[in-house]
Amino acid sequence: MKIRFLGTAAFEGIPSLFCRCPLCVKAGEEGGKEIRSRTSVMLDDELKIDFPPDTFMHMIRDRLDLEKIKDLIFTHSHSDHLYADDLVARLPGFARSADHPIEVYGNDAVLLRIKQALDANGGAKGKYNLHRLRPLERTQLQTAVVVPLPASHDPNETCLLYYIEKDGKTLLYGHDSGWFPEETWQWLQGKRLDLAILECTVGQINYRQSHMNVDAVLETKQRFEEFGILKPDAQIVVTHFSHNGQLSHSDLVDIFTPHGIQVAYDGMNLELP
Repeated sequence: MKIRFLGTAAFEGIPSLFCRCPLCVKAGEEGGKEIRSRTSVMLDDELKIDFPPDTFMHMIRDRLDLEKIKDLIFTHSHSDHLYADDLVARLPGFARSADHPIEVYGNDAVLLRIKQALDANGGAKGKYNLHRLRPLERTQLQTAVVVPLPASHDPNETCLLYYIEKDGKTLLYGHDSGWFPEETWQWLQGKRLDLAILECTVGQINYRQSHMNVDAVLETKQRFEEFGILKPDAQIVVTHFSHNGQLSHSDLVDIFTPHGIQVAYDGMNLELP
């Protein structure tokens, strides 16, 4: 399985719009891995997680063929994870797209926002099918099996993490979330992961309610090990960084490498053999 990390920043991006903080200034000067766009991941070019406002840039930079997407799943409706207006671009009159529909999965807030955008332009017209997901219900997609798990993020929305089974591999897409709810931890017991993708939005700030900090990531890894959730050769990757955490890519690498955790960057590819 091939995992593409298309974007690796939180809502603001790095450098952030209008910001002159030291991290944003450094990112603008150094470029490369210090530049982070809004978070999204693609599995084997056919299963996409979230559709941020930077998707156009991801397509150009990584030479993606978005028409290969079969399934599109959403964690929640916040604007850095769902830019519904750009989904309209697949409709007739905007694009000469393929005839097959993209299957779209998410919570009520996600589906409502997408439906409003499509309806304002004459409806889905066979280009999308919308499906509501419920936490802890196993769902067979075209490309994978997913189980949405409760996240600790926005109390006004049922935000979701994802346990994914694809081509004999298992992974956890673990953000946006602070310390996982107990029901998520209970469900994960007995599971065996090849890959866990976690977030470290706030860096070393003492906060872990709706996002994770460094300590929460390390404690999550420890709990994975205590519960036997990780396979012997399992990988852990951190992503979704805010400039407010004031940690550069090299800072993050220095922090996490001694713990066997990889730091994602925009455009990073990871293979699960």
